[in-house]
Amino acid sequence: MRFYISITALAAFIQCSHAKGPFLQTIDATRHVIGNNLWNVTIGPIYGTKLFYRDHDLVGGAVGHYVSYNGAASNLAWNSVAIYKKTDQFLDVVFTANEGEFHWVIFPELAGAYQYFVNTGLPVLGEFRTLWRLDNTTFLSGKTNIKDGPLPTFTQIQNATKVQDETWVQADGTYITKYDWTDFIRNSDYYGVYGPSFGSWYIDVGKDDYNGDHLKQELMVHRESSTGDVVQLNMIHGTHFQASSSDAFPVGKVWGPWLWYLNDGTLVDASRRAKDEAQLYPYSWFDNESYQSRGVVSGKIKLSDGRPAKGAAVFLGDNHPNETSLDQGRYYYYTTYADDNGNFKFSNVRTASYGLQAWSNGGSIRDVSTVLLINDVTVSKGKKTTLGDIVWKTQGRKQIFQLGDLDRKSLGFKYGGAPHEHALVAKCPANLTYVANHGNTIEWCFGQSALGTWTILFDINALPTNTSAVLSISLAGYSSGVSSSIFLNKSTLIGNLTSASIATDPCLYRSGTTAGEWHYFEFSIPGGLFVKGTNMIDFTVTRSSQWHGFMWDSIILEYA
Repeated sequence: MRFYISITALAAFIQCSHAKGPFLQTIDATRHVIGNNLWNVTIGPIYGTKLFYRDHDLVGGAVGHYVSYNGAASNLAWNSVAIYKKTDQFLDVVFTANEGEFHWVIFPELAGAYQYFVNTGLPVLGEFRTLWRLDNTTFLSGKTNIKDGPLPTFTQIQNATKVQDETWVQADGTYITKYDWTDFIRNSDYYGVYGPSFGSWYIDVGKDDYNGDHLKQELMVHRESSTGDVVQLNMIHGTHFQASSSDAFPVGKVWGPWLWYLNDGTLVDASRRAKDEAQLYPYSWFDNESYQSRGVVSGKIKLSDGRPAKGAAVFLGDNHPNETSLDQGRYYYYTTYADDNGNFKFSNVRTASYGLQAWSNGGSIRDVSTVLLINDVTVSKGKKTTLGDIVWKTQGRKQIFQLGDLDRKSLGFKYGGAPHEHALVAKCPANLTYVANHGNTIEWCFGQSALGTWTILFDINALPTNTSAVLSISLAGYSSGVSSSIFLNKSTLIGNLTSASIATDPCLYRSGTTAGEWHYFEFSIPGGLFVKGTNMIDFTVTRSSQWHGFMWDSIILEYA
């Protein structure tokens, strides 16, 4: 929708563009201008447009800034605008919708603003986001922690053939997809879009407002396929690479503050700013009581066999959880890794009661399939919650072979952890043979999709008295439409992996190469089925779907 500004409104706008310090200026009942002497943006009933910085409109003909949930199905409409707080340091301007309050915290000499959202009436949802859709002649490239380079052009998309959601094949057979611009958000220090003269960045230091665990991935930037707008996404509650994450949020939950930052497009400057923000967290100027009420949690984990839990992934999340760590998202979440001796520490944890989990992140504890869970971890304001020595009980079984580290990731396999690329799983073979305890894991491909059989050969030189065993299957992700039957020595069906029994996530068909939603299965093998000498386990795909299938983490065979 385009607005035609009256002479009076235009005069007010010009006055805003030359204002000194943070300001809120009303143009009419539905349009307001906020900013400082460095930048300003005009915000209408839904969209923020006319983003002026260094005398340049960074939105241009694009859609601009808005807040929405469940994709583009529900954009927040602003009912009122007001100055929430004014101090000598900053101006906090609040835009209120039926679902909650969106705040812009504007400092005098800051190019950009801190933003945060307070829930008052959000429905149960999976996706909640804020975003900029910016001018495609000003911003040409995108930057995440793992990808930096030119975005595909609008012309390239228009000249290509669509093959699935937001994915196109070009005449030369290569693919364009927005999902190549995905990253693990808890690893991100800053990300955004930039060009030769301007950059727009998001910096979220705390990250406790994000849903999910260490492996939470989100789409961060992309090219909007219908208009060519450059999109800078802030998925503060997202589901792009999960089987499910639908949450009902308590009234008063706060996302943020995060920093939206403008500069001249220099990555070095954006990186420096991110480092500076990390030193300021948690922000002293934000007087929200829940935000400022924090404590510390620490402890030391060792395995029941005496090994330290070296490098273990440690997660502080829902108390008495009924969801996976990746799918948790109603409250606040914290991630870290144990050191070489099993020590871990969480700083700046909001006061509440939590459930603490730990799992193998590979390395010296690569064989541990169990998950540690300790409930009722209470954090009090200004206090240190010391959990002391924690014993993590392992499965306690004798291993026959293991293929791949248990770390919930496909790393170590062929293409595992490769740069994002659509249809990469199609390069994995239909049939494959791997020799356990002798082969290199690079011989095993990261994903199985095509009709065919993958075989693991393993030797048993001496049969024990009790030959019953457990086959543990750990999947780094699974995209539906592919089913597999598992056989021992060609004749004995051990079990099945099917769409009916596994929650699906979009990892394989959305350019994922490392992880999606983790799944773990154990299949019992009765005694007397092994033979002395060479044995084999077959994974036979009986139903296939293009670009879908199993993303492998680890396969372990152990005596029960």
